[in-house]
This record gives sequence, C-alpha cells and structure tokens, in this order.
Amino acid sequence: MENNHISPSLAKLLTERNFVEMKAELSVMPPADAVEAMEELSPVEQAVLFRLLPTDKAAEMFEYLPLESQEKLLHAMGNEEAAKILDAMAPDDRTALLEELPTHVCARLVDCLSPKERLVALKLLDYPEDSIGRLMTSEFLSIRDSWTVSQVLEHIRNFGSDRETLNVLYVVDRGGRLLDDVRIREILLCPLDKKVSELRDGIFTALHATDDQETAVDAFRKYDRTVLPVVDRHGGLVGIVTVDDVLDVAEQEATEDIQKIGGMEQLDEPYMDISLGLLIRKRATWLIVLFLGEMLTATAMAHYEGSISKAVVLAMFVPLIISSGGNSGSQAATLIIRAMAIGEVRLKDWWRVMHREILSGLTLGLILAAIGMLRISLWSMLFPDAYGEHWPLIALTVGISLLGVVLWGTLSGSMLPFLLKRLGLDPATSSAPFVATLVDVTGLIIYFAVAGVILQGTLL
Repeated sequence: MENNHISPSLAKLLTERNFVEMKAELSVMPPADAVEAMEELSPVEQAVLFRLLPTDKAAEMFEYLPLESQEKLLHAMGNEEAAKILDAMAPDDRTALLEELPTHVCARLVDCLSPKERLVALKLLDYPEDSIGRLMTSEFLSIRDSWTVSQVLEHIRNFGSDRETLNVLYVVDRGGRLLDDVRIREILLCPLDKKVSELRDGIFTALHATDDQETAVDAFRKYDRTVLPVVDRHGGLVGIVTVDDVLDVAEQEATEDIQKIGGMEQLDEPYMDISLGLLIRKRATWLIVLFLGEMLTATAMAHYEGSISKAVVLAMFVPLIISSGGNSGSQAATLIIRAMAIGEVRLKDWWRVMHREILSGLTLGLILAAIGMLRISLWSMLFPDAYGEHWPLIALTVGISLLGVVLWGTLSGSMLPFLLKRLGLDPATSSAPFVATLVDVTGLIIYFAVAGVILQGTLL
C-alpha cells in the first residue's frame, strides 16, 4: 500500500504504533478508507486495534476486509472478540466468511454467536454452496397490504435502523408469501392515509433461494435493480440480495473465465495467497495437455518432410501460417465466450454466429493473404534470389493457405464454445491456447495440401 492513501498524521501513527490515536482517527474515516489504512499492520496489530474500536465500527470495517484477511484476523482474535464482530456483521457477509473457514473453525465460531444470530447463520449455511441462499441477508423490511402509509412510516422508524436497505419494502401476506415490492419513494410521496394495496401493481421480480448465484447476476443485469427479494419454493419471502454482493459474484465468475481462457484451471485463492505447489499444479495440467497437442504439429511436419526437403522455402512460412490461424481462432473464441457469459449469445444462435464468422473469416483471410502475397512479391523484386524463380506460385500458395487457415481458425474458435455448452461443459474451457493448438495442426495440413496442388510439377 502506498502512503499517499493515508493522511500524514495516520502514517505517523502507523510508524509509532500509537493505537489509541489511530482509533480516534479511524473512527471518523469511511470504513473502506480505514481498512486500506490498516493494510500495513500485521493481523495481531489489527486485532489489537479492532479491540479498541466500538463493536459496530469494527464490524463495519471488518466487512470491507478481503476474506483471506478476515480469516487471519479471526485467528489473531480470541473467541469472545471474534464472536462480537461476527454477531454485528451483515448475515450475507458473515456467511461468505464462515463458508470459507475450515469446518471445525466454522462450528466453533457459530457456537459463539448469540442464539438469534446463530439461528440465522445456520439457516443460510444450510443452503447449497454457490446458491443464492448463501448470498442473501435476512435483514429486510416487510409490510402488509392493509397498512396505511402512516403505519408503514411508523414501522420503518421502529424496525428500520438495522436493516440492510430501506430502498424497497416488501408486501407479504399473513403466511409470509411475497405479494409485491414497493419503493420507498412511493411511500414518501403519498398521502398518509393511503393504503399499501393502492400503491402496488403486482409486478415484481424475485430470485429463488436454491438457484445458482449466476442467476442473480443475470437478473440484476436484466432488471437494473439494486436489490431483489429471495423466495423459497412456496413463494415465501426468506431474504434479499443486494447489488454489492452480486458484483462480488460477477467479479469471481469473470476471474474464473479469464483464467480458463488463459489455458489453466481456475484458482480458488488470490494469486499472492495460493501456495507455489498448488499454483504450479493448476497451471501444469492444461500446459501438459496443450504440449501433447502441439506434438501433433511435429508429427504433421514429419509427415510433410519430403515436401519440405524438395522446397525448403515452404518451411519459412510455417510460423506465419499457423500463427495467423491460431490468432484468428483465439480472437473468435474469446469473443464468443464473453458474449455467452453476458447473455448476448445463446446456444440457439450458433447458426447466426457461424454465418457471421464465415464472412469475417473470409474477409480477414483475404486481408492477410493480400499482405502476405504483397510482401513476397516486393521481397522477390528487391532480392531476386530470395524465393527463386517460382516466387509467384509460392506467393499464391501462401495467400490461399492464409485464407483457408484464417477461415478455419475463425470457425473453430467460434463453434467450439457452442459444442462444449451443448455437451454441458463450461465454454470457457475452449481456451485461446487450446483453440490455437488445434488450429496449428490443421493449419499445417491446409498449408501443405495447398502447396501440393499449386507447386506440383515445379518445386514438388
């Protein structure tokens, strides 16, 4: 962390380890800035400072810490101090922390919670991993159809102080079933004697507690909301999910996809925290697979050894051909994988995508072919002995090969994600390196097949 993020006085207190003065200064700082200022402290020093802070402030700051830092800080605290902070945390943030802890540590901390918070924690932890139930909080405010605006405002004053958000209120029946949602703006702008039933329109969107968390990301993106209710299979309101938690899920999903596109297994921990052995294992698996795939390139080269010995000049353009195909395939794969991830492209759109990619591949292939042929032509004019007397045929061979390889690379890169998704696999697995390896082998076959036709009777 750079000290330019910290006030000079706080930087001085950090150096002097003056925790009492630091407490006073951190207490008036926004929680996110306070956490950033504490990053230079060790977990033990952070634990000392957290003990000095009021419980509410400590819990608020604790929620801004990364999960790994939260774990380290809990280990540095005693059970009593840890329980106080966990008790005051938002249920969704607490669940995210508890599910990352070893089972015995999680059980010990849950036992330290107050009876009320223990019940909430166990309920949320009972939902499947990566489900919306693990993401939601039970700190919402519900109202009744028959209430007047005046009664709603009184209810907010009495019970709204410890709720996650008051932007949206939820109308439920006597059995707790969700009927509608009403924005606080509508409440504030209505006459006091108007009833809730007159405000609602019956149009609302709800998430299901057992659905995958990615469903929540899609719903927030589609409906442009900052908070959505969560219901059980009977339609009962069990919690809410706020946009800040969904952003964390979206970031995690994007990170996993990027890591897979890079040709490796997803990391389950931050890069700086994961052990070197595990980091190597995560990278080695796919690297070995890709290496074995590239061995097929050597096999293909060996198969055309006779052609290369007759026309050595062909070997000069092998890197050009296979890299062009690999690059075009990687581009297409990355575009389609991302389009799938954000819902722009669906499985049923494969034919439209193929049509677009055929046109794209042909156009891009023609552009590269023209550049390649122009380069060979200019070089042959400047250096007559560079490619020999049959340089026009060589230029034609390279041009047609580039057209074919780029077209094939574009089609392979765009269609492979659809194939994997159809098989129930993650499209991100068709990583750019994997597509490049596939196109390398097939690109060689295309190149030497074209050369065999055009150069037959001259160089071959």
